Amino acid sequence: MTMAGTARAVLQRSPRDLGLVELPLPPIGPDEALLRVEACGICGTDVEEYTGALFDSIGPTSPFIPGHEPVGRIAAIGARAARRWRLAEGDRVVVEPALPCGACRDCRTGRYVLCAGWDHYPMSYGFVPAGIPPGLWGGFADHMYLHPNSVLHRVSDAVDVRAAATFNALAAGIEWAAEVPGTRAGDCVVVLGAGQRGLACVLAARAAGADPVVVTGLASDRHRLDLALELGATGAVEAGGGDVPERVLALTGGAPADVVIDVASRDPATVLDALRIVRRGGTVVLAGLKGGRPVPGWPVDEVVTRGLRVQGVRAVGHTSFRRAVALIEADDRPLHKIVTHTFDLPDAAEAIETLAGNRPGTAPVSVVITPGSPGSPVITPGSAPANDPVPPPPTHPKEGPHGTDHPETPR
Repeated sequence: MTMAGTARAVLQRSPRDLGLVELPLPPIGPDEALLRVEACGICGTDVEEYTGALFDSIGPTSPFIPGHEPVGRIAAIGARAARRWRLAEGDRVVVEPALPCGACRDCRTGRYVLCAGWDHYPMSYGFVPAGIPPGLWGGFADHMYLHPNSVLHRVSDAVDVRAAATFNALAAGIEWAAEVPGTRAGDCVVVLGAGQRGLACVLAARAAGADPVVVTGLASDRHRLDLALELGATGAVEAGGGDVPERVLALTGGAPADVVIDVASRDPATVLDALRIVRRGGTVVLAGLKGGRPVPGWPVDEVVTRGLRVQGVRAVGHTSFRRAVALIEADDRPLHKIVTHTFDLPDAAEAIETLAGNRPGTAPVSVVITPGSPGSPVITPGSAPANDPVPPPPTHPKEGPHGTDHPETPR
């Protein structure tokens, strides 16, 4: 089907250089769809993308449209896509960031978040260069193109769209604090870091039955620590007021943790704190990137002799996204308190600066882009021919000096 009109989009040309542009709405073939974006969450990955900190590791190649946590409604959909996704125009969905190629080893074994089967890496919403047709590859826009390989989850119309925009953070918390470590009822869980994903880990751990659940954060995180207590944490520790592991253990009654999740960013010392807090045979989940900084005095012998499981996590799998949507739809937790700020597209830079903590007095937790509601696009009825253009099929993964591994997938 043919689409008439244009979409406003935020285009990033270089670090800290965002501009509002208009791009034509693409024709939609039988296997594709177009999303009318209602909201798009912002996380630390967006901040690092905005500042250029990610450019040397995972790209992206400028210019591009940021935004990898979109929620919206189907504005147009091809016949085969409608059957495959079981969706219709008007349905509300959240979109997983990763675009699996479906052909590489990781995709075929169910680990599509590690996919390296495209010519461009990462092939993830919010990271694909705008020069690759049709250009609308990010959630910082009125509309976003949905590739045939997109992974979508339908969301109830009754859900507040701002709560729906927390789906990515919640899915990460479920994956990292429950799925990966196998958290069980009665487990002691400690979360190092009180950002969006730290709070989501608190929610997920409590939902799995963990008790106690203790969270740590910086002095500047005081508002987040207070919110963590509202979300179910049994204790909170503000770093900088003495030995963190000792103060955490004081809140657990001296019992070492069964599971420790380190979501603190750019501070390798928290890894050592995690090892001091976890019990013999316990699990440490490493989810916070340290900006390339090594862990000082990494105690390999201690990890071995205490039988510790140290697990790195990267992105989020399908099951955790499904559980996150169910958690949002249950509407039995104060998710609305997580979203503290909303901005329209022209203020995208201000939104990112706010989340980054560069606006004194704002106390952000989660920041969401909510594009204005221009009217629905004009759709000219008519069947698209079977050979309507779609992005090129995946190629075989390109082998680098270390195989097909890549540094990171957007979270």
